[in-house]
Amino acid sequence: MRGVKGHSALTLESRFVGGLPLVNAILERLQVDRLLARALPRGGRVRAAQALGILLRNIVLNDRQPIYTHAEWAARAEPSLLGLAEGEAAFLNDDRVGRALDRLFDADRAALMTDVVLRTIREFAVALDQLHNDSTTLTLTGVYRNAQGQAVRGKPTARITFGHNKDHRPDLQQLLFVLTVSADGAVPIHYRALDGNTNDATTHIETWETLCRLAGQPGFTYVADCKLCSKATLAHIDQHRGLFITVLPRKRREDRWFRTYLQTHDPPWEEVVRRPNARRRSGPEDVWKVVEAAVPSQEGYRIVWVWNSLKAKEDAEARQARIEKASLGIERLQTKLTGTRCRLRLRERVEAAARKILKESGAERWVRCAIEQWQEPVYRQEKRGHPGPATRYLRTPRPRFSVAARVRDTVVAADERSDGMFPLITNGKELSLRRILEAYKFQPTLEKRHQQLKSVQHVAPVWLKNVSRIEALLFLYFVALLVHALLEREVRRAMARTKLQQLPLYPEERECQAPSTERILDTFAPLQRHRLRDKGRLVQTFEPELTDLHRQILALLCLPASIFRVTG
Repeated sequence: MRGVKGHSALTLESRFVGGLPLVNAILERLQVDRLLARALPRGGRVRAAQALGILLRNIVLNDRQPIYTHAEWAARAEPSLLGLAEGEAAFLNDDRVGRALDRLFDADRAALMTDVVLRTIREFAVALDQLHNDSTTLTLTGVYRNAQGQAVRGKPTARITFGHNKDHRPDLQQLLFVLTVSADGAVPIHYRALDGNTNDATTHIETWETLCRLAGQPGFTYVADCKLCSKATLAHIDQHRGLFITVLPRKRREDRWFRTYLQTHDPPWEEVVRRPNARRRSGPEDVWKVVEAAVPSQEGYRIVWVWNSLKAKEDAEARQARIEKASLGIERLQTKLTGTRCRLRLRERVEAAARKILKESGAERWVRCAIEQWQEPVYRQEKRGHPGPATRYLRTPRPRFSVAARVRDTVVAADERSDGMFPLITNGKELSLRRILEAYKFQPTLEKRHQQLKSVQHVAPVWLKNVSRIEALLFLYFVALLVHALLEREVRRAMARTKLQQLPLYPEERECQAPSTERILDTFAPLQRHRLRDKGRLVQTFEPELTDLHRQILALLCLPASIFRVTG
C-alpha cells in the first residue's frame, strides 16, 4: 500500500493474482478444498482445511517459503483467491499452519489420496493402462533424533535415517519418496513416504496391489527400474494376472549369456525408431533397435534386448574416459616412484596404490598394471663423520619399482560389441517388441517428476523438525505435483488438438514446443490487482491486464478470462 504523489489521501493497494485462478480452476475440478474440509476438523478463525489449501497453492506456484512467512505471503495475495476474507491472512501464523499439518497427519491420508486420485481419473479421463513407478530420496538437513519410526498419537511414522542417497549426499539423513504416474501425461496417481533406509525392491508388491485397487483390475502394464526384477515380486505380479516391464540387472546370468553370445553371433535386430538427434542438431541420428533373446529368463519370462545408437556412443566415450583417467593416474604414480623421496618401498604398497587408482577411475575391467622391481645400489659411510679420502662406504641394495598401465584390448573389443545395449524383461507374451520398448522409454518422464519435486517445488529444505508434520506436508506436495501434471497435460493436449506447434513461453518470446506448468505459471506471475482508495473508500479497481498470450493459454484450457476478475 502506498500513497500517490500529490494526493496524500489517496492510497494504491496492490495484490498478487498471478496464476492463482488457473490453479484454483484445477483444484475446483478435483474438489480438493471440499475433500480437505470433509477430512479435517472444523473450527477456528481460519480452519485447518483453509490453512492447508493456502499452503498447497503456495507450493503449486513455486513460491515455497518457511512456514513462519506464510502469513506475509498470503497478505500479499488477493484474499478472495485464497478463500479468505479481508484481514484473515494475518491469522496464518506458523503455529496455526503447524497445527493444521498435525490434523492432516491424524486424518486418513490414504483414503484422502484415493478420493483425490479417483476424482482425477473421472474428471480428466486419465488412462490407467500403463503405470510407471520409481523412487527418490528426500535429503533432510539437520538432526532428527525423534524420527526413529515411533508412533505419534497412535499412528506410525517414517524413520528419517541414512541410506543410499540418490542426491549423492551420504552425510545427510533422508526419507524415501515412492511415486507412481500414469503414462497418460505422467499424472501422479500414488505415492508413499518410507523409511530412509528402505530397499526399493521391497516396495513394489504393496504398491502394485494398491494400484490394482485404484485401477479396479490387475491388467495394466507396470513399468519400473531394475529394482522390480526380484523373483518374488515378478512371480507375485505374474501369478495375479498382472503385466510388468523392467530392466534385467547386469549381474543376472542371462545378461552375461547374451553378451557372450554377441561375440560370435549377429542377432536379427529390428529397427523400431529413427529420428533426428534431439540433443544436437548436427549430431548422429537417434536409432533404436530391438531383438528378443532366443533363450528366456530362468523363470520363463521374455527378454528383449535394446540397442540405441546414442547410448552406444556414450558407452564408448565413457569407457575411453575411464581408461584415460586410469592411465594418467598410473603415470603420476610412476613419476612418484622415480622420485628420490618416494616412500613406497614395499611391493604390497605399490600394488595397493595402483589398485586404488584403477578403482577410483572405474577402469579395473579394462586396465591392468604391470609392476617391475629391481634393486638399486645405495652407498653409505661405514662410520659417522665427515667424509675424506680414506672414508669407506658400504653398498646395500634398495628395492625400486616402476609401474605401467596396460589396456586389455581383447576385453575392450568384447565390450564394444555390446555398447548401447540393455535387456528388458517382461511377462507380456502378446506385447510386440515395439510396444515393450515404447512402454519403457516413458520411464524418464517419471524421473522428471522427481526433478520437479526437488528443483521446481523445492521440497527440501523442509524447515520442519516434526516427522509427522513432514509426512503431512509430503501429501500436499503430492497434490501439488498432481496439479502441475494436469495443467501441463491439458495445455499440451489442447495444442495437439488444435494443431498448435508451440507457444512463446521462453524469455524473449522464444517458442516452446512442450510447455511445462512452471513456464505457464511464470507467464502469469506478474499479474496483480490494484485498488485505489481515498481515505479507505474504494475509488477504482484496476483489473489484471491479460496479454494475447494469456488469453491464448486460457482458451487452450477452456477457461474464461473472467476468472481473473474478482468482486469485492
